Amino acid sequence: MSHTITNWDPEDVVAWEAGNKKIARRNLIWSVIAEHVGFSVWTIWSVMVLFMPESVYGFSASDKFLLGATATLVGACLRIPYTLATATFGGRNWTVFSAFVLLIPTLGTMWLLANPGLPLWPYLLCAALAGFGGGNFASSMTNINAFYPQRLKGWALGLNAGGGNIGVPMVQLVGLLVIATAGNRAPYWVCAVYLVLLAVAGIGAALFMNNLEQHKIDFTAMKDILRVRDTWVIALLYIGTFGSFIGYSFAFGQVLQINFAAGGQSAAEASLHAAQIAFIGPLLGSITRVYGGKLADRIGGGRVTLATFAGMLLSAGLLVGISTLDDHTTGPATALMMGGYVIGFIALFILSGIGNGSVYKMIPSIFDARSRSLPVSEAERQYWSRAMSGALIGFAGAIGALGGVGINLALRQSYLTSGSATAAFCIFVAFYIFALGLTWVKYVRRPESAAPVDVPAVTDMARA
Repeated sequence: MSHTITNWDPEDVVAWEAGNKKIARRNLIWSVIAEHVGFSVWTIWSVMVLFMPESVYGFSASDKFLLGATATLVGACLRIPYTLATATFGGRNWTVFSAFVLLIPTLGTMWLLANPGLPLWPYLLCAALAGFGGGNFASSMTNINAFYPQRLKGWALGLNAGGGNIGVPMVQLVGLLVIATAGNRAPYWVCAVYLVLLAVAGIGAALFMNNLEQHKIDFTAMKDILRVRDTWVIALLYIGTFGSFIGYSFAFGQVLQINFAAGGQSAAEASLHAAQIAFIGPLLGSITRVYGGKLADRIGGGRVTLATFAGMLLSAGLLVGISTLDDHTTGPATALMMGGYVIGFIALFILSGIGNGSVYKMIPSIFDARSRSLPVSEAERQYWSRAMSGALIGFAGAIGALGGVGINLALRQSYLTSGSATAAFCIFVAFYIFALGLTWVKYVRRPESAAPVDVPAVTDMARA
């Protein structure tokens, strides 16, 4: 049986209602499953560090933040080639490959955690390989963007991304269950669970997904978006939303563990208590991403993104205040301080999830609005809009994920320099102020629908 569809037009309402929406839904379901497991493997080291007491493995808190930064960096860098891969090899084919290739770092993680005493570099190498799971997001989003019509992209992209993002809290929840039942010295059970899930995702994608023959994203589109001002603005905004989500996903559990240990708890107790809380933030952030996309469909991505950054600014400000108070308090952290840390981080996760959905909804809206000034046919206009949107989805996802690298490196340096996270939190506040102002100037004071086309060769591309 052929898994390639040769004639796909999501804007054809008659064909959509006659059966195309069922095909799109089936591909969306398995795309979510594969991306979900990919996210889990990408962030598996946010859980593994809870199984790595310094007395056994010899790694400091700064070493562990470096593991998270390494996985995040590789995942970010792979998002652009993964975006191109779906058009080159087919959405179904690439989903199968991207699921099975993650068996390598999952097995490697299992072996490394069973052999403490090794130097840091093999752990960094394995974390880098786990970063391949971060590329799954870009290929999945680009693929689903091609399946759905403009009127449903906000919902579809939000659901696809949110379902994938839930892979972050799920791996943390699996880690919590393992710590609670087998202790903090049995990390191999976490890896075993994901070996099975990767096999299910790969086989399911092979059986039930489709390639779209006309889905093409080439280097021309990738090159052309670099000349569009909105490309760089969207990328910066996505650093603030998705970069925050993935950066805090890697760091939240470790920040909690450090504070619990500072309060006098043993390594095992600190790991358990951190794991009991850490998964809540990414879970809520993943869920709110779907609603961020739906809300943007209704009232506009610019307004939702503006409100998101205002809330993130206040939440990060709370962390600065709590951390500063903690720095000047002698003795263990009080329950009030720990509560402040948890509330601040949870709010950041929820808001970053909403912002993820709203920023990604803005991408197809921007290029759909720009395409209406092109002197080309309707079919050519839609082709240009889809091609440019798909290219920017991959590019923004790559640049945005670099924000997670920055968060982990900022926290690492802050702990190395002062022994606390206060300086890093101040940096986060400054960035959210910048993102808030940028959103207001570019997309609220002057909505994206009013932006003119500023790509010289768009007509040539549309006719290609």
